[in-house]
Amino acid sequence: MSKIAIVTDSNSGITQEEGRRLGVSVIPMPFFINEKMYLEGITLSQEEFYQWLKSDASISTSQPSPGETMGLWDTLLKEYDEIVQIPMSSGLSATCATAMGLAQEYEGRVHVVDNQRISVTQRQSVEDAIALREAGRSGAEIKKILEEEKFNSSIYITLETLKYLKKGGRITPAAAAIGTVLNLKPVLQLQGEKLDAFAKVRGKKQARRTMLKAMKADFEGRFAQFVQNGEMCLQAAYTGNPEEAQEWKQEMQEAFPGMEIHMDPLSLSVACHIGHGSLAIACSRKVTV
Repeated sequence: MSKIAIVTDSNSGITQEEGRRLGVSVIPMPFFINEKMYLEGITLSQEEFYQWLKSDASISTSQPSPGETMGLWDTLLKEYDEIVQIPMSSGLSATCATAMGLAQEYEGRVHVVDNQRISVTQRQSVEDAIALREAGRSGAEIKKILEEEKFNSSIYITLETLKYLKKGGRITPAAAAIGTVLNLKPVLQLQGEKLDAFAKVRGKKQARRTMLKAMKADFEGRFAQFVQNGEMCLQAAYTGNPEEAQEWKQEMQEAFPGMEIHMDPLSLSVACHIGHGSLAIACSRKVTV
């Protein structure tokens, strides 16, 4: 049986410490803040990131350098036969495509998974990969199974402010101004490659209700069989608002009694585009081995 190393990036929400506990290598995502590079979870904490964001610093996302990625792979392949790498969704970053290109140099020993996940759903993919590895699956088999599962997940996000959607050009300044005056809160969805609009409602309370209703519809509709089989995992995420997130988690618990809910801070790669104060609900199928 092959000895398989599992690699992900910090977009999964898995910290360096958690990675060591899980036996997973976590590549830190780089950010440029006022033209200086920081590494998520190493030289940039969640708290520091939001301080920079609130101060209107110039923040841009980047991707791990090819040299650093290949250096990690070369080190791991001295001990392991294969690598399974689970990056963030190819629809949200070029990181996945870059890794796939680099993997061609490794003659089938590096398997890059494009299962279009981010944050808590990407974390679930990592946990699934660990379970599949323990069940004796090969690197190629793990990649195939995870990619077949890519649409068996769902994320809904609501925002505190329209400022960052305006800043990123996703909405016009006029629309942002009107939305702010009317207290409009967009609900966004991630059902595969990209972050798309789902609904627009008045106030955060209504946005929460909209997200719970949407997730219940997923549970009763396209994921009904997985729910019946006890295979669906429920997750929550937030951007720099842990106290509100705890209230949100409790609200989710009341809407989905008996379900265990895993909650993490949302990936900073997403947070820099949507801002502080967001809340998300997510689900993903737990792979059966």
